[in-house]
Amino acid sequence: MKKFFVSLGFAATSFLFVLPVSAAEYQVEKGDNLWSIAEEHKTSVAELMETNNLESDLIFPEQKLEIDKELTYIVEKGDSLSEIAVEHDVTVSDLKEWNNLETDLIIIGEKLMIKDSKKATEEDTDQKAQTKQTAKEDKQQESTKQESTQEETPEASEPAVEQTNSEKEASSEKSGETISVSATAYTAQCEGCSGVTATGIDLNENPNMKVIAVDPNVIPLGSRVYVEGYGEAIAADTGGAIKGNKIDIHVPNKDEATDWGVRTVDVTILE
Repeated sequence: MKKFFVSLGFAATSFLFVLPVSAAEYQVEKGDNLWSIAEEHKTSVAELMETNNLESDLIFPEQKLEIDKELTYIVEKGDSLSEIAVEHDVTVSDLKEWNNLETDLIIIGEKLMIKDSKKATEEDTDQKAQTKQTAKEDKQQESTKQESTQEETPEASEPAVEQTNSEKEASSEKSGETISVSATAYTAQCEGCSGVTATGIDLNENPNMKVIAVDPNVIPLGSRVYVEGYGEAIAADTGGAIKGNKIDIHVPNKDEATDWGVRTVDVTILE
């Protein structure tokens, strides 16, 4: 059974309302890796390494890892992104990135995710003073603007990849093995492409998910792997040209696929 400890606190100001802030510690168990822990807690390997001051992705049983602190802020009448950013010691750019906002427009009742301010980029005193002044001006101008509505898009969940018994056995036998392969790159953003992998993962809904196409006879489908120059990924796709010691890595767009080109890299089967 996985062990993690949660403590709860509440944050509020004279004019801002937020939901409870949660901070969690996760105790590493045998067989765990940063990729699986990040996936379980909806964060990233990079975030875990930064939060816990890790210099590598090596972790050990019974080691305790801190999971990112987050809070949810509910927009009230008269709020603006710049005002909320100042109050929580973050930047407008941070808020837009965390909440996938394309503009500065927000609506009453909208929920905004705010990460631990200690991890946000700190602004100097002059910048904060300027931001506060801008917030006041924005608030005055908002009374003359027509309220805009924007539909909240639910976060896409990453479908689980199921393995057959034979695939699990093959993956177990190959666990820890490192092989040299020829690696190309592909993207789901192409004309006529469905974006759905051989195991059912929709890469158009999960454009940043690290997936590789493999020859199942070499790397079993469902295996978690470490690819040199790419990072931890899951073997969740196949391809007509992917035979033998060849893989195809998934990247978000065509430019990154072109930049990758063709490389010879080492692939380690983690589990």
